[in-house]
Amino acid sequence: MSDFNAIASFNVDVAVIGGGPAGLMAAEVLSRAGLAVHLFDAMPSVGRKFLLAGKGGLNLTHAEPLDTFVTRFGAAQDRVQVLLQHWGPQAVRDWAAGLGIETFVGTSNRVFPTDMKAAPLLRAWLHRLRHPGQGGAPVVFHMRHRWQGWPDSPSGPMVFDAPSGRVTVQARATVLALGGASWARLGSDGAWVPWLQAASVAVNPLLPSNCGFDVAGSAAHGVAQGWSSHFSERFAGQPFKSVAIRATDSLGQQFHRKGEFVATATGVEGSLVYAASSLLRDEIARSGQASFELDLLPDRSEEHVLAQVSHPRGSRSLSSHLKSRLGLEDIKMGILHERLDKHAMNDPVRLAAAIKVLPIGVLKARPIDEAISSAGGVRWDALNNDLMVEGRAGLFCAGEMLDWEAPTGGYLLTACMASGVAAGEGVRRWIRGVSA
Repeated sequence: MSDFNAIASFNVDVAVIGGGPAGLMAAEVLSRAGLAVHLFDAMPSVGRKFLLAGKGGLNLTHAEPLDTFVTRFGAAQDRVQVLLQHWGPQAVRDWAAGLGIETFVGTSNRVFPTDMKAAPLLRAWLHRLRHPGQGGAPVVFHMRHRWQGWPDSPSGPMVFDAPSGRVTVQARATVLALGGASWARLGSDGAWVPWLQAASVAVNPLLPSNCGFDVAGSAAHGVAQGWSSHFSERFAGQPFKSVAIRATDSLGQQFHRKGEFVATATGVEGSLVYAASSLLRDEIARSGQASFELDLLPDRSEEHVLAQVSHPRGSRSLSSHLKSRLGLEDIKMGILHERLDKHAMNDPVRLAAAIKVLPIGVLKARPIDEAISSAGGVRWDALNNDLMVEGRAGLFCAGEMLDWEAPTGGYLLTACMASGVAAGEGVRRWIRGVSA
């Protein structure tokens, strides 16, 4: 429900479109400054992707040093660094504490609320937005208002489809925080791209980020694409634990990390694959396919693995032998059988080499709607330092709709919130400058 009944047309000081972390943070900055803020969102309630992210424990931010933190943003590092230096990982923790939510640093340096939940934090946040206290202005929420761009002209009023019908809104300043194009059912569907392009705002194509991939087939099984039916039926959904992957693209960029990932019915996904996804995705775009090398035993040397594989096994089966000598079982044995023919499986040198370096080809990223996040979006050179669109006075952008990407681990959420702060402060400065 809207906080008041929608009417056919009205004027507002500031419109924030999008009720994710970036939009809510922009609204908070503006509310605290005493500006009348109206927040519009297509969904029945705000923060839906935020709540989904908290299902397994809300990873708010990351506790690594800021100079390391900013390197996680790839080509957008310089612009994101400016945002994070003003409002970074520690600011996230201080902000949560101000809402009565204490945080802790986990073993992987990821930062979580002490109760691991997203809902209590979101409830406290929304309460403060609606009841900001002395000097603040309450944020007015308009739910089920789906933005339809500027149908008449880029300088004309915005139009929304709402429960009451067509609604037009004229705002002194607007913050767009519409998300990317992953998890469309939660509100981020990328529908805004053509509307901004029509308004001469430069936008790079939206691409899947932190995503899974479909794998190339195995010559050993005569499959051109994907796993064999035997492997898929037996191992889809199971994790590869304590493994490492290494990838080098045609530009010489490298990725090497230890962790875990999951086999899917058609390929791979999970944290380790997500971390390498931008390199693999971009290499597929350049070359038509990409690959990574899977190390099934990253804590064992090549010499040790060869010695154990070559050890006489007597009457034991090969599977029993490798389980006994190297701890290989289940899915790790499964992928060796999947990728190697019988001759290679019975050749100790080739088998040992494959245990340490098993090439896995990937043909395409999974659809963007399945991805954790998206890359691409409003280009940085289309925005000034306050995140206002060049040539479009009073129009600001924030959050995942900006052209940046980062791995999971609190980086995405921190940067979204930092951009919301920057856009909110940019609006405040702009309105005061116009009004002066």
